[in-house]
Amino acid sequence: MKYYIDKKTKGDFDEVVTRVTEALKQEGFGVLTEIDIQQKLKEKLDVDFRKYKILGACNPPFAYQALEIEDKIGTMLPCNVVVQETEDGGIEVAAVNPVASMQAVDDEDLICVSENILKKLERVIESL
Repeated sequence: MKYYIDKKTKGDFDEVVTRVTEALKQEGFGVLTEIDIQQKLKEKLDVDFRKYKILGACNPPFAYQALEIEDKIGTMLPCNVVVQETEDGGIEVAAVNPVASMQAVDDEDLICVSENILKKLERVIESL
């Protein structure tokens, strides 16, 4: 089982980030954090890196449900979604596969929650 789901797309990088954010919103997610890796690597290491953003997405009802089942599950939240430039000039969007992540916890109730989240993230990726 892959630890992520992904899709390549075309378009302006910032427009793709906006499309991803809107698609997440349609599935009940909010973006809690946005980390610009390109900017941070330039700032901290003075290196040039391709455009690469990590969006920390959270679906509050599912997060609450998961936290009620396992109080330390917050170590695996939020669901990260990556938008990055590819070598061929395209853009790839990848999201964590929460089912793969939750296998480490070994709790049937959490697996059920993660399967529901996976369906939503798959719809986000497919919509791009």
